[in-house]
Amino acid sequence: MTGLKPHVLRFWETEFEMLSPKKNRAGNRAYTERDLETVQRIQGLLRDEKYTIEGARQVLEREAEEGDDLKATLADVPRERLEDLRAFLADVLRGLGPSH
Repeated sequence: MTGLKPHVLRFWETEFEMLSPKKNRAGNRAYTERDLETVQRIQGLLRDEKYTIEGARQVLEREAEEGDDLKATLADVPRERLEDLRAFLADVLRGLGPSH
C-alpha cells in the first residue's frame, strides 16, 4: 500500500515508538489504519520534506503533544456546552440542504 519494502518498515518501527503494529500468532505484522497514516506521515517527512530521522521524530512528537493538549482542553469544556455546540452544528448542516 505504501510502496515501502518490509525492511524499511521494520527499521522505522525501531526509530518511531508511535509506529508499533500488532503481530498475529505467526508473527506477521497487522497494520491498523492509524499505523498506515503514521507510515505515510513519516514517509512524507523523510522523503518529501527532507527531514532526518531525528527531525521527523521530533515533528511527530510535537504533533502528538498538540493533539493531547486539544483533548485536554475539550475535557475541560462542560458537557452541556459541547451538546449546545453539536446542536448548533446540526442546525447549520440542515440549513445547507440536501446537496451538502
